[in-house]
Amino acid sequence: MPYLLLILPGLSFALLAAHFYRAGQLVLAAASLALMALLAVPQRWAARAVQIALALGALEWLRTLAVFAAERISAGQPYLRLVAILLAVAAFTAASAL
Repeated sequence: MPYLLLILPGLSFALLAAHFYRAGQLVLAAASLALMALLAVPQRWAARAVQIALALGALEWLRTLAVFAAERISAGQPYLRLVAILLAVAAFTAASAL
C-alpha cells in the first residue's frame, strides 16, 4: 500500500518534466526525471530532497501561471480557465510533497 502513495509524486515529476521539455529546458526536464528515481531510495535524505523539489515545482507552476495569465490578459483573451487549471496543477504538486 505505501508504494501506491509514490504514484502522486511520480506523476508530479512527470508533469514537471513535460513542462520543462516543452519550454526547451532539457536539463530541467532531465533533472525532473532523475528526481523521480529518488522515489525508489528509502532514505530520509531522499524523501527530503523529493519534498523540496516538489515544493519548488509548485512554485514553478505558480510562476508559469503568472506569466501566462499576464500574456492572456494583455492580449484581451479569456484567462480564468488557465488560472483554474494551473492552480490545480500547482496544488497537486504541492500536495504530492506531503
